[in-house]
Order: sequence, then structure tokens, then C-alpha cells
Amino acid sequence: MGSAKAQGRLWSQAVRDWAQVSEPLSRPLHEATLTALAPLVDLSLLDVGCGTGSVLQSAVRRGARVTGLDAAASMIAVARERLPDADLHVGDLEALPFDDGTFDVVTAFNSVQYAADPRVAVVEMARVTRRGGRVAIGVWAEPDRCQTDRVFQRIRTLAPPPPGAHAPLAVSTPGVVEDLLADAGLVLAASGEVDCPFIFPDLSTAWRGQASIGPFRWAIEVAGEDLVHDTYAEALAPYRQPDGSYRQDNVFRYVIADRAVATHPAGAVDSCSEEIQPPATDGL
Repeated sequence: MGSAKAQGRLWSQAVRDWAQVSEPLSRPLHEATLTALAPLVDLSLLDVGCGTGSVLQSAVRRGARVTGLDAAASMIAVARERLPDADLHVGDLEALPFDDGTFDVVTAFNSVQYAADPRVAVVEMARVTRRGGRVAIGVWAEPDRCQTDRVFQRIRTLAPPPPGAHAPLAVSTPGVVEDLLADAGLVLAASGEVDCPFIFPDLSTAWRGQASIGPFRWAIEVAGEDLVHDTYAEALAPYRQPDGSYRQDNVFRYVIADRAVATHPAGAVDSCSEEIQPPATDGL
């Protein structure tokens, strides 16, 4: 399940439910991160693990020229419907099909943890970012700050991730993303936290959304849909609201890092690269 091929297969199985229910749940994280990266006008932006294109749509509205990559061909098919003029690719986070220094900005939202080796994925993100450009990674915060992880934990009892695969909150320990970026040769620049409550009008909608994600598809393959559904319904029950809806409070984090402008031995800045100005966000 850790390989691009296996992940692509799992995430392609319920793509419409993902696009309609699950992907919008992370929109506050997407918007906060893109705001922190602003201005994006006329910049080239790559989103790795782009799903059905929600981040790319937001970036286009902010004036960026966008490229997207995802391991799931069905996700990319929907993204093409939404963004017919975008440059979209089916591919592997750990082997990006782009030349060095191609993009001004490279983003990844809840995708690097699904790479077989997140370190390799982040190194690839850094490689395709031009000098003076920026890399931004958005992930879940710590498990005790994400009520949805309590449901994930129940599902993992039915089907633990196979060897080489990672859970959704695998890189959520404070400092892990920062270390991945620093180890890739990037300079930490800014970070922030964003509330992302998962709100569903009813159990049916909640199930459609959560059953569309890769770890749930894996659990369904291993344990069967009926058992996974019943386990999910039981785990979600404490979050039922008086009106019959469901709400789970979650915190997400983003970290932004710069690819340093090249310097000559004497210390002069390489004038071939114009640095993107740091955003007005809380620093690390």
C-alpha cells in the first residue's frame, strides 16, 4: 500500500465521493497555506498528491499557473474536468517527472505520509523547486488534537497498514515535517495551525466521505465493507449532534520552507534567481 501504484489503486475506487465529501473538509488548511504563500500571481505552482484539484482551483483563483500530480488516475481524470487548462500528471511523489528548479512553489497536503519513503518525496519536492522558491507541506496535527484519528485507530484494528505503508497521521509528531524539509536542504520560513472540523449532515454522508480514502479502501478489502461500515458507525457515534449531524474537531498544520538562493564563493547572491518574498505569517 505504500507504493504509488498501490496507493493509486486504493484512492481511485471512490473518487466522486472523495471529490464531493472528503476533499472539501481540508479546504481551511488549503486556503490558509495559500494565503501564507501569497502573492501567487504569475507564479508556477505544483501540487503533489493533488487529488481532484481543489488546491489547484484555489491557486488559479489567486493567479498562479498550476501543475498537479497524483498517483490515482481517476483523481486526475476528475481534476481534468475541473481544470481543463491545467498541466496534470499521473505519477509518483518519489520520482517527480519534472526538471530541477521547474516551479516557484511546490505544495503537498496530506500526501507525503503516503509515500513509501516520505524523505524521498520531500527531497523530490525540493529538487523541482527553483532557487528562491518555496515548499509547503500540510498535515494533520498530533493525534490527541484530531478527533478523526480516534476513528482511524478503530479502523486500523481491522486492517493495520501493511509493511512499508504509513497511517494518515504518520508525520504529525511536532518537528517531523520540519526535519524532512531541513534534511532536503530547505530553510524553514513559516508555519501555522488551522482548525478543520469534519462536519457531516448524516451518517450516510460521513460514510461516503471516509470510505473514499485509501486507508478505508484497504480496510474494506481486508475485512469486508459491512464490518468496516459498522465499526465506523460505532466509532463515529460519540460525535453525533442533537440535530443528527456529526462533528469531529481537528487541527491541521502547515510548514513552509525556502529553497535558498544560490551564492557564489565570495557570498554574492546569484542574480539569476529572484527570491519570492516571505509571506506575512507566524514564523517558526
